[in-house]
Amino acid sequence: VQLQASGGGLVLPGGSLRLSCAASGFNLYYYSIGWFRQAPGKEREGVSLISPNAGSTYYADSVKGRFTISRDNAKGTVYLHMNSLKPEDTAVYYCAADHGYDDMLNGMAAYWGQGTLVTVSS
Repeated sequence: VQLQASGGGLVLPGGSLRLSCAASGFNLYYYSIGWFRQAPGKEREGVSLISPNAGSTYYADSVKGRFTISRDNAKGTVYLHMNSLKPEDTAVYYCAADHGYDDMLNGMAAYWGQGTLVTVSS
């Protein structure tokens, strides 16, 4: 069971990035998927979640209106579309998977990807 996060990079403030989370070894369809981030010297925080059928989504207040989570179960991939990026969005972004949507709201997940670095800087 593996999750592979990708799409990070260096972007100017106000720019956009799309992160991808691909699953291998299991069927993503049955899992809630979350994006979390950890900035240097800070605790990990939940950014966005999506339920297996995309019927429920969650966004942290700090990203509401700027980030959009989506999933393509046929491709086994979940995306995080990030717009209007700010320097405070700089962090390592991790994707995670769990059967329990509510558990993920509390920061718990059975499977974690390796993280992709997003740097927002001029």
